[in-house]
Amino acid sequence: MKVVIIGGVAGGATAAARIRRLDETAEVVVFERSGFVSYANCGLPYYVGGVITDPEELTLQTPESFWRRFRVKMRVRHEVTAIHPERKAVTVRNLDSGEVFEEVYDKLLLSPGAKPTMPELPGAKLDKLFTLRTVEDTLRIRTFVEREGPKSAVLAGGGYIGLELAENLRELGLAVTIVQRPKQLLNPLDAEMAAFIHAKLRKHGVRLMLGHSVEGFEQDGSAVKVLLKGEEPLKADMVVLAIGVTPDTQLAKEAGLELGVKGSIAVNDRMETSAPDIYAVGDAVAARHFITGEKALISLAGPANKQGRIAADNICGGDSVYRGSQGSSVIKVFDMTVATTGINEQTAKKAGIDCDKVYLSPAAHAAYYPGGRVMTMKVLYEKSTFRLLGAQIVGYEGVDKRIDVLATAMHAGLTGPQLKELDLAYAPPYSSAKDPVNMAGFMMENLANGTVKQFHWEDVANLPRDGSVTLLDTRTVREYAAGHIDGFLNIPVDELRERLPELEAGRPVYVICQSGLRSYIACRILAQNGFVCYNFSGGYRLYETIDKDRCAAEQAFPCGMEKR
Repeated sequence: MKVVIIGGVAGGATAAARIRRLDETAEVVVFERSGFVSYANCGLPYYVGGVITDPEELTLQTPESFWRRFRVKMRVRHEVTAIHPERKAVTVRNLDSGEVFEEVYDKLLLSPGAKPTMPELPGAKLDKLFTLRTVEDTLRIRTFVEREGPKSAVLAGGGYIGLELAENLRELGLAVTIVQRPKQLLNPLDAEMAAFIHAKLRKHGVRLMLGHSVEGFEQDGSAVKVLLKGEEPLKADMVVLAIGVTPDTQLAKEAGLELGVKGSIAVNDRMETSAPDIYAVGDAVAARHFITGEKALISLAGPANKQGRIAADNICGGDSVYRGSQGSSVIKVFDMTVATTGINEQTAKKAGIDCDKVYLSPAAHAAYYPGGRVMTMKVLYEKSTFRLLGAQIVGYEGVDKRIDVLATAMHAGLTGPQLKELDLAYAPPYSSAKDPVNMAGFMMENLANGTVKQFHWEDVANLPRDGSVTLLDTRTVREYAAGHIDGFLNIPVDELRERLPELEAGRPVYVICQSGLRSYIACRILAQNGFVCYNFSGGYRLYETIDKDRCAAEQAFPCGMEKR
């Protein structure tokens, strides 16, 4: 059996190694148009910033090492220009010599990945405009930074690569501005969770211009002028386009393969395309989303690796299926960690799922052990069944651990209240006896059995201020004085029992505190004294962060930096 693979990196290289482990006699040939067949795509921004110092650390395998270990022919700098399904052959061009030849196959695997989205804007081909997708891109940016010593950079786009690059360029001392059309960074997050990232970036001097459209670029002496719709242009020494990626599917389209979401290659759960003996994996395909069941583009290394393994199994006569991706991800933003899994609230509503959520702000480990810091968690669930839909966590230590536990629980089909039953490791430096994931389960159990009702930050503006309800802040007098929501009366929770006569009977009570815990205790006191009450999910800290972010969003330059 002869297997030809188009594209290396995650999916293609994984499939090649797996095929060899399953079939020692198969002939495996990989064509990769770049000069690197297997590299750490997610590590590229950290080489630009000097965190990773040796460029060889970015290459996981070389053509020579792959041949020595697996006897796989890795042909770098070879571009496949056409696929001929009817005669099971591909046309290949050697990019160094210009030679063009055909290679036949018994099985073909497409792993072309995705390419940076390049809008058709004036000046998009200027020398000081960069993209960051391949090792060659990284080396070009690093060489430019070292040789030219730029003082400023504009990044168009605020996804994962954009944020990682912003951090690394800022750490090198550059003035960094992020410009993008959406009004929040990191689309997998909901707006209120993204507010924490906005605050962190601003604190570290990154200028955010959200809700602004780039209309083109012009050379302006040694600088680049970034043209904005309805705004004065920006000047920078370099510009990076990090708008996103587009499935690289031109070959598949020209070969007549069926395409799917946003021009991606359509595959079934065995990673088979519409053409016999042709498989496809990675960023170029639309796979089933584990939560919604719909086809979705999920451009992450984990799914690509799994898909490569599954395709290899089936190429070698097995029967493996890909059950879908939850889109689990994690990113470092300076000293902060941000992680997600599943879908966000916006996606759930678009999918027609009746959902609700809980917010909590637990410490990463036992409060009495030094160094504990708070994380903010949002866990989304289906109202009628309490099926877990997604989770978002922003914090410091322990964020990755909790998102992985929640991702596992979702994959296993646990409901929200069942999270309370998980037996998780505990020692004071690492967690609490009631782990944050358990706490989320307790909260959902209370909602499921009617022990507590809740309201959310987006409900606050519409609460009556006419005296028909009681708005109650149960923090300390000092906390209240430092900042509070207009219209909320202050009675500290520890004084509430004695001060109940101050609350008018028969009026619903909406209760808030710093994190949601004291207000929950207050709700239990009130409910058992005949009051109908609602607990604020998330607490004042969450509300304050959202409110500050809204204020900052009204200013084009919240860090006080001037247009150049």
